Amino acid sequence: MATRADELIDRHRLRRKLTFWRVVALAVIALAVAWAGSRLYQDEYGSLAANHIAKVKIAGTITQDDDLVDQLEKLRDSPAVKGLILEINSPGGTTAGGEQLYEEVRRVAAEKPVVAEITGLGASAAYMVAAAADHIVARQTSIVGSIGVLVEFPNVTGLMDKVGVKLEAIKSSPLKAEPSPFTPTTDEARAMVQKLISDSYDWFVGLVADRRGLPRDQVLKLADGSIFTGRQAVANKLVDEVGGEREAVVWLAKKGVDPNLKVIEWKSPSGRSFLFSKALARLVGLPEGTAGFFERIGADRIFLDGLLSVWHP
Repeated sequence: MATRADELIDRHRLRRKLTFWRVVALAVIALAVAWAGSRLYQDEYGSLAANHIAKVKIAGTITQDDDLVDQLEKLRDSPAVKGLILEINSPGGTTAGGEQLYEEVRRVAAEKPVVAEITGLGASAAYMVAAAADHIVARQTSIVGSIGVLVEFPNVTGLMDKVGVKLEAIKSSPLKAEPSPFTPTTDEARAMVQKLISDSYDWFVGLVADRRGLPRDQVLKLADGSIFTGRQAVANKLVDEVGGEREAVVWLAKKGVDPNLKVIEWKSPSGRSFLFSKALARLVGLPEGTAGFFERIGADRIFLDGLLSVWHP
């Protein structure tokens, strides 16, 4: 019996030792995973990494984007970020979306030097965002400008007449829910929308004049919806110089940023534009793999609502 009892005691001790070492092993694995995640976060976002120049890409159609604003706030507060390069390749988008990004970039510029690099396209609301930077560079053949505002709405009254559909509406006042795609646009509705556009356009022109240090009458001559090459934009003082990332880093160096610092792209975790395109693909009954196609042809712009500052080729 004594031998049997000793065996039971030994097994119990062995189990306790195994349990202890299992707990230790799990703790070591958890610490290793946490360390690896921390290193990955450092490399990808730079918040905990060594001093660097942050790069944020603004591409595709611009709408209000809280994730991107949050990203700009984080890099503004990060002591490791010594300067910011905004890489812009966008036709614009909603005026409110451009205004939101403009204001956030100005907050960053109040604490760190910011340079905008227009690659392929920086038009309308995208140029509005670029104007928030302290310096703008663009490629010689980049497309820049299209300063202006518009409202677009369909008119399907002809189609309704052919189909035999008539819309009845009881409204509190004649301008309620106007303009409507289901009724002819009245002169009063056109005048109302024109006032809306004119006021936003006046604000946009004033913004460009203030940020570019140009007389208002000179900006008005450029703000007729025209687009310019990068070289033309430099001549018109909408852009400071022809170039790309190299020239952007050189300018940052003039502002006291070490030109040997690594340029690290801060990526937005949302992927909002791609998710929108996936939803659009599902809506029309196509595979989600075609989502990128919608972005390339600019189909997401069809569904923009409200005041727009966007260039349509």
